[in-house]
Amino acid sequence: MDIEPSDEVIVVGGGVAGLTTAVLLAESGRRVRVWAREPAERTTSAVAGGLWWPYRIEPEPLVGAWALESLRVYQELAARPRETGVRLVDGVHHGAHLAELGAWAGRVAGLRAVAGGLAARLPVADMPVHLAWLRRRLERAAGTVELREVADLAAVPAAVVVNCAGLGARSLVPDPSVRPVRGQLVVVENPGVTEWFTAVDDSSAASTYVIPQPDRLLLGGTAEEDDWNLEPDPRAAASIVARCASVRPEVAGARILAHRVGLRPARSAVRLERQLLPDGRVLVHNYGHGGAGVTVAWGCAREAARLASPAYG
Repeated sequence: MDIEPSDEVIVVGGGVAGLTTAVLLAESGRRVRVWAREPAERTTSAVAGGLWWPYRIEPEPLVGAWALESLRVYQELAARPRETGVRLVDGVHHGAHLAELGAWAGRVAGLRAVAGGLAARLPVADMPVHLAWLRRRLERAAGTVELREVADLAAVPAAVVVNCAGLGARSLVPDPSVRPVRGQLVVVENPGVTEWFTAVDDSSAASTYVIPQPDRLLLGGTAEEDDWNLEPDPRAAASIVARCASVRPEVAGARILAHRVGLRPARSAVRLERQLLPDGRVLVHNYGHGGAGVTVAWGCAREAARLASPAYG
């Protein structure tokens, strides 16, 4: 196999984890190519509601640090919302309690108990805009994105390969512990909602969330484990709208713009580690982010970039 120069890295996966990792690597001076099976706008990341909050992701001690690092970055990006797609938005996590959260919660400025839950002003990313911004930032750092199908990580011709394949890692690694958690949401015209709302029961396949974006409103959602179906379910959509309307009655008559489905890459714990291939090349894994890929993107990317460094160890 012809191996590329030692400063080149190929990142496999073009969602938020892959693009964010690629950006940090390229800005550190590495030659970076992203190999993606599909354009960013067709990935699970593009379907995400984009609200910063650790959800369906382990292990909590590490997740807290990654999430807080990402929060700091998003707060900076929110100064340029039109460009980055990130805004700071007020809202309430209904049914959440500080005592049930990890130590990270105590470091989220403004997070406070209110009647029925926790209130905060948190980053919300308009994911199609944010993903496009990440790609432009990567390209400014001389990185590239190529649509390439990968069947074997060991066959990727670079001295350093970073696996950000998400659910694709199930077959690519292979890692059968990576499982889909199906999420469905309904996109409607925004009747004037300016605050986000969530009511999530981790033990249930149904949740309720309302997330305002600049030109639309996202209504959710579902968390159906081991469900690979990418087709929207009309009954689930009707149930989503009904649940959201019980919280915000004005959405009941909002015109539906689209139905979206994404498969969260769930795992018992995020896999973020360095592996040496038999020929001495480096393979870094960064996948298994469950329902919090956006929330931990920058924290995990910094760790992945560190693991990919020639100076590591």
